[in-house]
Amino acid sequence: MKPRISLLTLGVDDLEKSVAFYRDGLGLETAGIVGTEFAAGAVAFFALEGGLTLALWSRRSLCGDAGLPDAAAGAPQFAIGHNVASPAEVDAVMAQAQRAGALIVKPAGDTFWGGYAGYFQDPDRHLWEVAWNPQWPQPG
Repeated sequence: MKPRISLLTLGVDDLEKSVAFYRDGLGLETAGIVGTEFAAGAVAFFALEGGLTLALWSRRSLCGDAGLPDAAAGAPQFAIGHNVASPAEVDAVMAQAQRAGALIVKPAGDTFWGGYAGYFQDPDRHLWEVAWNPQWPQPG
């Protein structure tokens, strides 16, 4: 795994209200809510300095995508995204995390948005997504 975080996803209760807060209140630029054609895909992206992207996604969708129950104690409030250059690299990083003691909560596989991703939790149960996204510039 390379020392890189490319995406920070916050699970939110009200996507439109949260988008308004970050866009209108804080002045962050966004194309608005995208992915509404997918059942659990509505999300908003904000490009931050240093190549980091902030994503807002409903908490229910985040938990569902990671395969975790929304009502569970410690349901994730955010996910740390580590984008990689290929599906094979997703598999390699997921295996490395598991060998290091991570709990694989969703094995890597094809996504509804056309990529390939999996989720793991570190020993403190922080949620990480390892993803290959064919629509994004490939990380170096």
